[in-house]
Amino acid sequence: MEHTFRQLHTGNFIYKASAFVKKHTVLVIALALALITSCIVPPDKEYIGYFDFKTLTCLFCTLAVVCALKNIGFFSATARKIVQITGNTRSAVIALAYITFIGSMIIANDMALITFLPLGYFVLSSTGKEKYMAFTFIMQNISANLGGMLTPFGNPQNLYLYSKFNIPTTEFFSIMFPPFALSVTLITGCCLFVKKEPLTINKSESAKPDTKKTVLYAALFVYSIAIVFRALPYWTGLILIPAVLIFADRKALKDVDYALLFTFGAFFVFAGNMARIDVVNDLLSRLLAKNTLVVSALSCQVISNVPSAILLSQFTQNYRELLLGVNIGGTGTLIASLASLITLSEYTRLSGGKTKQYICMFSAFNFGFLIILLVFCSVI
Repeated sequence: MEHTFRQLHTGNFIYKASAFVKKHTVLVIALALALITSCIVPPDKEYIGYFDFKTLTCLFCTLAVVCALKNIGFFSATARKIVQITGNTRSAVIALAYITFIGSMIIANDMALITFLPLGYFVLSSTGKEKYMAFTFIMQNISANLGGMLTPFGNPQNLYLYSKFNIPTTEFFSIMFPPFALSVTLITGCCLFVKKEPLTINKSESAKPDTKKTVLYAALFVYSIAIVFRALPYWTGLILIPAVLIFADRKALKDVDYALLFTFGAFFVFAGNMARIDVVNDLLSRLLAKNTLVVSALSCQVISNVPSAILLSQFTQNYRELLLGVNIGGTGTLIASLASLITLSEYTRLSGGKTKQYICMFSAFNFGFLIILLVFCSVI
């Protein structure tokens, strides 16, 4: 009996560990990289300098407020009303892409997908247009990755680079607007190939968000954005926002993507250690000196955009090309951006299969966007 109990306990542990790794693959990889490099560069007093506490604080505050707004149905209610005015499949797909595009500028790319992918599924499944789901999800994914490039808080890597290099706000927008405008044009052009099939969207509305809470959370969101733009000390957000949410919505604090915060922390350790390894330092410094834009974009294809931004920022001061590279580099492979893995997971769960077809279509569109944007950014 004891032996059987031990086997069950071991099997349950393995199952939970496997589920954790599957759900938090990027975090596990980040922790492994941090641990491996810590064996090469043993922990010392310099480790504390690896962490960008302002970035971590801004990210936490933004995520917490977004979770609170999501919990009262603010985003889904707003998006549903916008989508309900469309009358055909082409307009609906464009609306979904634009909503995700705009959402990523405000609530970050991963949160925009978590919020609006289910809406895309609802629109298509409730109208019998599931055949457009793969294409729609891919356009929403690209919209999230490229829409978030315009604002410092749209993509996590933007928040980090904006803070690390103390980039002037006007300069940030001037750098990112040209590829952003091209991205909007490309996404719109792709969506125009969808047929104009009649579309009847379910008119039933969910409960309207609580007005008082909407105003309160909107105020907190403005406060968190003011912190990002350096209008207020970042540490004040770490006090005020949790204090308010403890009374207004404790669930929002529980729903924060802490795995993302720990992932950032682990990558800070990894990047800091890599910068102290002479061979790596020399190699990356030489490569980035030749072409920061291309190297950073290609790096994203292998280790994703956030760790690429953190790692490569240790070896170059050319923040313009680095910023462009790690943003347009979010297109391409499935691992180029965490947001792409979120989309794949949602598509697999909701479609019940057809993953191979999705990946082929995803790769074709994403590498097409990557090549066009790389060429464009190389000549502007």
